[in-house]
Amino acid sequence: MVILGIDAHKRTHTVVVIDMNGKQLATKTIGTTTADHFELVRWAVQHGTDRSWAVEDCRHLSRRLERDLLAAGEAIVRVPPKLMANVRDSARTYGKSDPIDALAVARAALRERDLPVARLDGPDREVRLLLDHREDLVAERTRIISRLRWHLHELDPSWEPKRRSLNRPSTLARVEERLVGVDGLVARLALNLTRRCRELTVEINELESEITLLVEQLAPSLLAICGCGPLTAAKILGETAGIGRFRNKDAFARHNGTAPLPVWSSNKARHRLSRTGNRQLNAALHRIAITQAHWHPEARALLARRKAGGDSNLEAIRVLKRRLSDVVFRALVNDADAALPIAA
Repeated sequence: MVILGIDAHKRTHTVVVIDMNGKQLATKTIGTTTADHFELVRWAVQHGTDRSWAVEDCRHLSRRLERDLLAAGEAIVRVPPKLMANVRDSARTYGKSDPIDALAVARAALRERDLPVARLDGPDREVRLLLDHREDLVAERTRIISRLRWHLHELDPSWEPKRRSLNRPSTLARVEERLVGVDGLVARLALNLTRRCRELTVEINELESEITLLVEQLAPSLLAICGCGPLTAAKILGETAGIGRFRNKDAFARHNGTAPLPVWSSNKARHRLSRTGNRQLNAALHRIAITQAHWHPEARALLARRKAGGDSNLEAIRVLKRRLSDVVFRALVNDADAALPIAA
């Protein structure tokens, strides 16, 4: 049995082969095309038919590699970068290079027996791509609105649109009416920005509709949670990238940063807020928690009990987020089970 650790990059991938004692057997650097990947599989055969691949978990660099290896029937695990750092610190070699990193990946996979298994991308990646594109367009529209407001102020300091209204077609129509026929460069630039803002708003709304349709098909249980709208559900789906890669609800809580960290010594047990984990997932859970704190009876009762017990408002919200992590985990599992084909 051998393990092949891969340090993936944009132009090259470096592979190190180790045995079950962690001894380095061979090293190879290849390109990043599909032909290079199949050549790598042929090279790996000479080191044994009983093998496993370990890839650093950076899918924007390793996605094509994983897809080609899976197509060739190879077994792959993903190694979180933080595990590599621990291996490098304990190694006898100094410095940092592609072979050193690839060796760290392989030895981390040898030490950790329950790493997530790589799989082909599913519809959750489509949701993430659509959501990321929508967020980019929203950020672009926000920059345009900021410039537009300054131009409007320069043209007429006595008039300005209401706050947070320049993403509405009716407001943009009124701004355009005021600008039409006004001479000068500033007015022309403001008119161009108004029209661009209108175009972005239409595209953003179309993307939101497409995302909503996808999420309704993929995650009906997630949408049934109070406070979880289509965009929040899409964020959870995209950042989770398959609930099957988590062993249990506690591993999911550790990943999303809602599991509290022990910080106690001696006889007094204490925990503190975790700043680790996926902050995008954590923010999505926070949005659900804040909504439930206002509208959900059970969540309001939980917060009241925690505050009566001496918790601050932030500590009570932290407890609610931990509970919500379990609720979201069960919903994702239910949706994943419902999506599986029924065996004949």
